[in-house]
Amino acid sequence: MALTGIQIFKLLPKTNCKECGVPTCLAFAMNLASGKAELDSCPYVSDEAREQLAEASAPPIRPVAVGKGVRAFTTGGETVLYRHEKTFYNKTAIGATVASDLSASDLESKLKTWNAFQYERVGFNLRPELIALKDANGDAKAFAEKAKIIAETSEFNLVLMTDNADSLKAGIEVSKFKRPLVYAATETTVDAFGSLAKDNDLPICAKADSVEGLIALTTKLTGLGIKDIVLDSGAREIKQALDDQVAIRRAALKSGNRDLGFPTITFPCEMASNSDMETLIAAMFVAKYGGIVILSDFTGESLFPLLLERLNIYTDPQRPMTVTEGIYEIGNPDENSPVMVTTNFALTYFIVSGEIEGSKVPAWLLIKDSEGLSVMTAWAAGKFSGDDVGVFVKKSGIMDKVKHQELIIPGYAAAIAGDVEEELPGWKIIVGPREAAHIPAFLKQKQ
Repeated sequence: MALTGIQIFKLLPKTNCKECGVPTCLAFAMNLASGKAELDSCPYVSDEAREQLAEASAPPIRPVAVGKGVRAFTTGGETVLYRHEKTFYNKTAIGATVASDLSASDLESKLKTWNAFQYERVGFNLRPELIALKDANGDAKAFAEKAKIIAETSEFNLVLMTDNADSLKAGIEVSKFKRPLVYAATETTVDAFGSLAKDNDLPICAKADSVEGLIALTTKLTGLGIKDIVLDSGAREIKQALDDQVAIRRAALKSGNRDLGFPTITFPCEMASNSDMETLIAAMFVAKYGGIVILSDFTGESLFPLLLERLNIYTDPQRPMTVTEGIYEIGNPDENSPVMVTTNFALTYFIVSGEIEGSKVPAWLLIKDSEGLSVMTAWAAGKFSGDDVGVFVKKSGIMDKVKHQELIIPGYAAAIAGDVEEELPGWKIIVGPREAAHIPAFLKQKQ
């Protein structure tokens, strides 16, 4: 049973040190009880108290780790219903299906194609995580053969989808080192599948015909000592499936229902007759509230938009993406190459650096810490003032790398030119383009 704020407060050190981010231990206790804080934020809580507070500090939706390697992921762990309330932490995992009766050569060819679906954007590698292997005909040998190929020859992690205990056991034996997700414990398979999951320390999906039906399954699985559970309400009609996602999330977050406090898996591949509609349904579940989304196939025109949507939703809205302050070399610049300066907002950096690369003019790009604000916003907020930029340039070390004394500032920050000149006597301050798209022509004209 979850503890109240006062009960939690009695177990805290009561130092009011403020290191947790709130003024008092009582305020921290109240936040902990309501799921708005995490126990690790308190550096002085005792081991004994930590053990007693484990339940109260656990997220209302259990985080479940799936897979191993570079595409391993954690799903669940969310503490809010809406992203603007705090943030979403563990991004929706995206997978595609493969049937176990596919030939080994065709599977290897498909894996090679699918592995190439990786996109670099604002410093992140965007890629899918999962392959859902579907038992096509109850052939345990064929199921294990394909599971082995996927586990050993690809980065992808696995969902083992079967209603046959022999197939599941064979699949687990060859792929358990990748920590696959067992799918699915139903009313008829919960005992056998639950035992296999527990014996091999694997996460398992509970599948019922309704949200209410899931409660009996999760109760039984947790009774077996299994904690890592994923939920499938069984709905394959779009409206009902969405209603179930919302109901499960609200039950866990608003009602404190621990029986439904687990991440979910959804199957747009079973809800649409064409890839366009499947992509739209998948996009809906990325937003609300699929922990895992399974597609019928990976294609660039559907996968990239989904990965980009996921990036946007699971980026902390209160913490802009940034790059590290410093000097960035673009195109092997030398002592005569132009020097440009901008803010450390990640999108600004990647757009500006991309345009410089496109110009084929080697340049030095100075990135000043602006707390993740864009040029115009940083200038308006006093985070990109002339004095600060001048001091940054002097301390950056760029003067040891170039013979000239010219600095190009963003066009949107033209107003700081005079202050930068005062801070950098002898330097010529050049106002660059307002729009990044004009950088190539500007640099070529300067040559």
